Amino acid sequence: MADNAQQTRDATLRVLERYWNAEDDDTSMFAPDVVYRMMATGEEHRGPDGIRQLLHDFYRRSFDAIAETRNIVVGDGIAVLEAEVVGTHIGEFAGVPATGKNVRIPLVVVYEVSGDLIHAGRVYVEISVFHQQVGAS
Repeated sequence: MADNAQQTRDATLRVLERYWNAEDDDTSMFAPDVVYRMMATGEEHRGPDGIRQLLHDFYRRSFDAIAETRNIVVGDGIAVLEAEVVGTHIGEFAGVPATGKNVRIPLVVVYEVSGDLIHAGRVYVEISVFHQQVGAS
């Protein structure tokens, strides 16, 4: 039983490592019905193309940024990434027009993985920290 659980954790980690190291337009690791939910707003993004657009808009339109990994916890078909979004605020985000300010925003994503594909992501972005860093009230 323990070997099977370890194999599932290893498979989950392989899928996510492929995702984290992929080119921006690579959607091969997403299930056709994948859903990412922005937990602060309830906004949902669906399908591989919807997720690709979400990530592009976030990391290339709202910010010129990367996610710096702090911790990764992997379980049986689930993984948690703790990171910080590090970069420059270059476009509208959370109702705030571009400020050109450098940001370091806490980020947590909970991934659900099955059959070598990501099926869901719950994204927690600390919007209040972002507001504080760019001087928005």
